[in-house]
Amino acid sequence: MTPSPRRLYAAPQNFTLTKPFVISRGAKTEARVVVAELTQGIFRGRGECTPYARYGESVDSVLEQIDGARTAVEAGADRFALQNLLPPGAARNALDCALWDLEAKLTGVPAWQMAGLSRLSPCVTAYTLSVGTPEEMARAAREASERPVLKVKLAGAGDPARLFAVRAAAPEAELIADANEAWRPEDLAEFFDACEKTGVALIEQPLPAGEDDALAGPRPVPVCADESVHDRAGLFALRDRYDLINIKLDKTGGLTEALALAEEAERLGFGLFVGCMVASSLAMAPALLLASRARFVDLDGPLLLAQDRPEGLKFDGSVVYPPESKLWG
Repeated sequence: MTPSPRRLYAAPQNFTLTKPFVISRGAKTEARVVVAELTQGIFRGRGECTPYARYGESVDSVLEQIDGARTAVEAGADRFALQNLLPPGAARNALDCALWDLEAKLTGVPAWQMAGLSRLSPCVTAYTLSVGTPEEMARAAREASERPVLKVKLAGAGDPARLFAVRAAAPEAELIADANEAWRPEDLAEFFDACEKTGVALIEQPLPAGEDDALAGPRPVPVCADESVHDRAGLFALRDRYDLINIKLDKTGGLTEALALAEEAERLGFGLFVGCMVASSLAMAPALLLASRARFVDLDGPLLLAQDRPEGLKFDGSVVYPPESKLWG
């Protein structure tokens, strides 16, 4: 019997946020994503990505990249062939995750089994606090103080005051901090000292990617690479500057490379952090396959939305449960 033809569709979708999401590079009030959908007969596979201007991406550029891969993907290119069709980034992520989902639907084998896991369990996600004044961040921390892990967005000048305010408002929470490249080498001594005194468990990407030589050597607080690492290329060179790496599927270009990156990072001695862009549950679901091997998980995107997908992930406080097959995988 001739297999049913495969068809590819891609379209942008917007999700309104409950409140502005603010980091050192600016603010946003909605999540603008692109969803790739592959159909084959009665089966459908989906993947979601978030184009990110920091990496030169836009909704239009991602749609153009997906369309450029259409002929090969509809002709049967699998997720391994996809690695050579598109570079790491959001477009490849949407297609890669759609291929995982479609294969799971076609074979009846869950994606987590396809990935070689023995099971897929619930995990605890960090909850993100946007950048604001110390008073604003203290108020947000107080409202979220029952959550076990808070991710504190920072912006450079004034960060010690922000950290002390958040710690006072949420004395029991484990804190991780994310500067999004906003610090400068001359800030490190003062800002690291504030991290130590407030019990910050790690600081993400304090210095700009490519300008992080000052991180080499002993560090009083563990440092996690985010903007400095996308896929396995260049990972070896980061060993003297970072203790962990943040794996985001929109950077790696999908789950396929993310799994390979995790294995190589562990081989080189890095700890793992699984992160996300602000997006719906469809984008978080594939990343959950990495959660069991990560020191920290930050997959709170759906918690920041005014309304998630109706078939979205189940959250119980900060505990996120594996997806149902109708969502993904």
